[in-house]
Amino acid sequence: MTRLNVIGIHLYLQREDGRILLGRRHPDIAFAGDRFHFLAGHLETEGATAGLIREAEEEAGLVIAPEDLELVHTVHMLDAGADSDGQPRLQLVFRARTWSGTPEIREPDKCVEWTWADPAQLPEPMVAYTRAAIEAIGRGERYTELGWN
Repeated sequence: MTRLNVIGIHLYLQREDGRILLGRRHPDIAFAGDRFHFLAGHLETEGATAGLIREAEEEAGLVIAPEDLELVHTVHMLDAGADSDGQPRLQLVFRARTWSGTPEIREPDKCVEWTWADPAQLPEPMVAYTRAAIEAIGRGERYTELGWN
């Protein structure tokens, strides 16, 4: 059976001290409740950078210009976990070189806190592919495949 890939967009926001922005998802949300994850969303009828700019504003009140975004990692995954729909997903991770605003909780039904985490000591529990992407970015790798075995 052919299944189209869902495309997710993720923000890798890193301060000058090296810490990266992560959100703790609401415990009652459908995917990865109470786990730490990138600021993220799914594409609607829009380009990837436009979608991420929209999500950053909607979720955290951050303003990012399209020219300040750089694709730094891609995760292509087939999540076959117990709470998964088995949908193949392409996760695009963009770094913002600059931005304005301070992260605030704008969608409390989805995210209950923002934190600046040390990439070498990530908080737990963490979404598995988020951890994989952060670790790969740290090694300078641009692509990861998960769950296709």
